Amino acid sequence: MHNDWTHVPVDYSDVLRRAMDSLFKTFENFSEGTFIVDKEARVVWINKRYAARFGFSDPQEAIGRDCESVIPNSLMREVVTTGKPILLDLLETDREPLVVTRLPLKDDFGQTVGAIGFALFDEMKALTPLFSHYSRVQQELIATRQSLAQARRAKYTFASFVGTSAASLDVKRQARRAAQVDSPVLLSGETGTGKELLAHAIHGASARAARPLVSVNVAAIPDTLLEVEFFGAAAGAYTGADRKGRVGKFELADGGTLFLDEIGDMPLVLQGKLLRVLQEKEFEPLGSNRIVRTDVRIIAATSADLPALVASGRFRADLFYRLNVLSIHAPPLRERAGDIEALVYAMLEELSADARPRHAGQFVLHDDARRLLAAYSWPGNVRELRNVLERAVMLSDSEHIDARALGAFMGSVGVAASPESAGAPEETDAASYAEAMAAFEKRFLSEALRASGGRVAEAAQRIGIGRATMYKKIVALGIEV
Repeated sequence: MHNDWTHVPVDYSDVLRRAMDSLFKTFENFSEGTFIVDKEARVVWINKRYAARFGFSDPQEAIGRDCESVIPNSLMREVVTTGKPILLDLLETDREPLVVTRLPLKDDFGQTVGAIGFALFDEMKALTPLFSHYSRVQQELIATRQSLAQARRAKYTFASFVGTSAASLDVKRQARRAAQVDSPVLLSGETGTGKELLAHAIHGASARAARPLVSVNVAAIPDTLLEVEFFGAAAGAYTGADRKGRVGKFELADGGTLFLDEIGDMPLVLQGKLLRVLQEKEFEPLGSNRIVRTDVRIIAATSADLPALVASGRFRADLFYRLNVLSIHAPPLRERAGDIEALVYAMLEELSADARPRHAGQFVLHDDARRLLAAYSWPGNVRELRNVLERAVMLSDSEHIDARALGAFMGSVGVAASPESAGAPEETDAASYAEAMAAFEKRFLSEALRASGGRVAEAAQRIGIGRATMYKKIVALGIEV
């Protein structure tokens, strides 16, 4: 089959002219208004409907006037001046707003000689689906930004570091002083002593509080991914890299604080790169030639003995000195035993609200429970204390917490470790009593289960306790069913 080209016009300009005429007439007929201005933004032509809308019974009365004197809030002068279109906009009028589009008019040499505007709609109803979608997307974007900003703000204050012992007060005094300057801070101490809490409190009290607080747990990230985590990567920088690239933690924390937890686990190669960033205040994302300037305050934390790591060659001495400008040691819980009761009640109040939101009662410690808590050495520190209390609250049928309720969750390794507890027979007896009671209860319940053929409900009925309580005790005491 052959195409018939005999009727194709030779002069394409005629088709173009007809197309332009047709397009203009279509817009002029179906739009709410049309008008044209010259290069001085003076009205050259306006259709009758549009002129009447703005108070001109005869369109000729508007000819030659500045566009703003005919149509208040008009942006046609901006289109003429810049030569750039405003494709979709809202024009506020004394009645309902208009949806308008504005296009520059250019001569054969590309010079702007005027502009033409069309009022497309005078009822927002026609654009309701579009506006609804736009509004929803905007709200989602705002919510996401707010959520992200909230997640990168300090979650704790100095009031969150509970305790009035001399050791606690000294730590808070040093931390408040650190918040007033911008130097690096090195937090040391055993795991669970509150180093992360102190980092949040320092940032929250500093001049950078309104900027992000970004945390990186060095020990939790594989060595091969740490560099990307810190400095980011360009798109396609390595196999499996994000097509859009990745923003590193240094860039995310710009203007704020970067908290490096367990800094002692950082590999030597990355230690050198980190030192360079701290000195030069700039870096290049992986696979990129882009230089990124950074303004970040560093707070580092470690449960390791950094000086010993430096001596053994596993941690760079120059990086250690760079980080160890302000040094704060978070004391273990056994060195601030006087804070335990205050810590316990603060935790119990929070745990009670979570576990029993509609229950008005407050948990109360018995004297034997206080003695037991004070006698224990707490190798896991505050984190271990919270774990013990959380389990006790979850499995307790009463608001009264005694030594027996706690003893099932506490090891005997650290009991009576301090000189004070060594000379106190009451504390030793309390710990032994709690252990003996837990062992007796485990044997008693195991025998009841054996006699009932492993049927929990029947065993609970035999010994006169509720089935739910029986299940709790089975979990707490580690009884095999």
